[in-house]
Amino acid sequence: MRITADTGRCVGAGQCVLNAPRAFDQDDDGLVTLLLAEPGADEEAGVRLAAGLCPSRAITVHED
Repeated sequence: MRITADTGRCVGAGQCVLNAPRAFDQDDDGLVTLLLAEPGADEEAGVRLAAGLCPSRAITVHED
């Protein structure tokens, strides 16, 4: 699994940080910051949930 985050689409809702805080953070403007481009198995469920809950669809999960 690999994830990408599009800061141009991000609206700062924070669902990513709430559901996968080791994979995502927010910058000073509240926009998504990617901490783990390739999360481990223990992060996968939270990352998938964060991507699904993102209102602007700024997070993409890539199955490699």
